[in-house]
Amino acid sequence: MAIAETGAPLSSGFHALAPGDLAAVVTALEMRSPPPSLKRLVPEADVPLQLVRWKAPDPAKYRLLYRRVGAKWLWWSRLALGDDALAAIVHDPQVEVYAVADRAGVEVGMLELDFRQGGEAEIAFFGLIPGATGKGFGKWLMRRALQRAWSHDGVARVWVHTCTLDGHQALPFYMAQGFVPYARFVEVFPDPRGLGLLGDEAAQVPILG
Repeated sequence: MAIAETGAPLSSGFHALAPGDLAAVVTALEMRSPPPSLKRLVPEADVPLQLVRWKAPDPAKYRLLYRRVGAKWLWWSRLALGDDALAAIVHDPQVEVYAVADRAGVEVGMLELDFRQGGEAEIAFFGLIPGATGKGFGKWLMRRALQRAWSHDGVARVWVHTCTLDGHQALPFYMAQGFVPYARFVEVFPDPRGLGLLGDEAAQVPILG
């Protein structure tokens, strides 16, 4: 997701939202060099997961996994795109989409790396389904993400963003992996449940009215 850095800063105090809108504080984080930990050999025989590259994924298949991973956190931006618009992104040769699969071949997570901006790699989407979290698999997935991001020629910066709608552990997790926060924004957007893009997911975020 591109982060817009234009517009006047908000003034102090409370700011009312339009009915049906949500707001989130977005923190952008970056890494300017590979962390030393990437050079160390880490035994991973006990991690029952693998990354599977999805080249030119079918939009419907992509949305299904995207929703399984992100519905709880109100991921919605890709659900709002039609097939052509979505395919233009995920079929781009500079965008790499991976499914995280268990030993039975069931997809339990996703990783998307975006290299379309020269010299940069964005970890555009990164996550596991709720049943696969809390088991240390996130560190395994981040290691794989960083190995692939830094393996591309010319990459001088890897960045990611998270927001206050994500799990409370997301921001400290990224910082623990070596990312440094560099910017903060407020994003206002229509509640995707009100748009019919999601159902009654994300009970932790009440629907007003």
